[in-house]
Amino acid sequence: MRRALLVLSAAALLAAGCAGGDEDAATTSTTTTSPPAPTTTTEPPPSSPMIFSPEGNNLWVYEDAPGYASQQVVTNATENPAQGRDLNGQVCFVPDGSGRFIAGEDTNQPDPVPGFGVFQLEGDRVGGLSAAQVGKLTPTYQSAPDNFGCGFLSSGALVTTDIGNTVTGPADGQLIVWFPPFSGGELDRTAPNAGFDDVAYCKVDVGIATAGGVYVDQDDNVYVGSARPPSNGVLRYSGDWPTAPNADGRCGRTDATGAPLVDPGAVTSDVFIAAGGHDLASPHSVAPAPEGGLYVSSVINGVINEYDAEGTFVRAVLTPPAGEELGLEPFSTGTPLGLAVGPDGSLFYADIGIVADPVDGFGPGARTGTLRVIRFLDGEPQPPDTIADGLAFPDGLGVLVPGGGGRGVTSVL
Repeated sequence: MRRALLVLSAAALLAAGCAGGDEDAATTSTTTTSPPAPTTTTEPPPSSPMIFSPEGNNLWVYEDAPGYASQQVVTNATENPAQGRDLNGQVCFVPDGSGRFIAGEDTNQPDPVPGFGVFQLEGDRVGGLSAAQVGKLTPTYQSAPDNFGCGFLSSGALVTTDIGNTVTGPADGQLIVWFPPFSGGELDRTAPNAGFDDVAYCKVDVGIATAGGVYVDQDDNVYVGSARPPSNGVLRYSGDWPTAPNADGRCGRTDATGAPLVDPGAVTSDVFIAAGGHDLASPHSVAPAPEGGLYVSSVINGVINEYDAEGTFVRAVLTPPAGEELGLEPFSTGTPLGLAVGPDGSLFYADIGIVADPVDGFGPGARTGTLRVIRFLDGEPQPPDTIADGLAFPDGLGVLVPGGGGRGVTSVL
């Protein structure tokens, strides 16, 4: 396993579900089904939104339509040593319609070092998809490398988070801006980084306490979950984003590792939503809610809250039923980590399936994870539907609308 299931704090629980690495090989119990049959017209029906869900170091894709047809698009390297890739974390589509996407990639770690993989998706319907790695983004790290969040600025630059220390030690998670292009050369499967061009980047923050998911709004404000003190809450970053890894690009300093660091005052941050109130115990992922608001997940206690555009609490969208406690079985409504929003406003969440085991303590159980969706009827959240169950460490999510570019937690609605 990448991480022990014995977890001593909310922050460690978050990290336990955050990504795969050399976790035991796993596949979901959901089988691949055929896409819907075409209508009687000469053109096939429009494709439904597709939900991208890393779990067990694999990448699964589900059709958001009755039956939830699914396909395993990327197989982990344990199952397929020659061609497999280990994926995890948030999935973010380059907003140019190219079908390229970003996800955490840590095949054969620690050599090479984990980073963010760049993948080219082919096909536009579940059952006919394929993906190949075409690049990798590898920064320097303040502590053990472990990646999660991603999103795109309006300039086309990419922002990512790596988690940093999870329980004790300095707050050293990072927020980084990467400058396009994000790939170059062909992947040599015998040397996972061979042929990849170096991708320029600038670090914006190197002191986030257990960094989580990312959301970028229409004004290029970047929201990041932070799961433990002193910054626990939803952090908001805004200002003049770096444009190059040098002084002319507002990135003229260096950090302790020698990597480019943003100029003082160019990008400012504040705790937009503080942890603690309204059962927001361990903020992790952030997704867009109606009228400029935000959804925020709190994995340790199974909560998703909604906040308005000013960061004021609106309501709890998901809480465990009254009286339920964690035991050998998870909460009946799950423990949400990653979030994503569909084009109709449906809220998807990756439930890492935390249990309380008398021997192993708190942590994700053995295949207790699920992928679920909350629909809204007349604006009111309905009980969640389960798309897939029996999953191993499902963590981040992404949504792609065929022909419409990438949507969800990282894109402007």
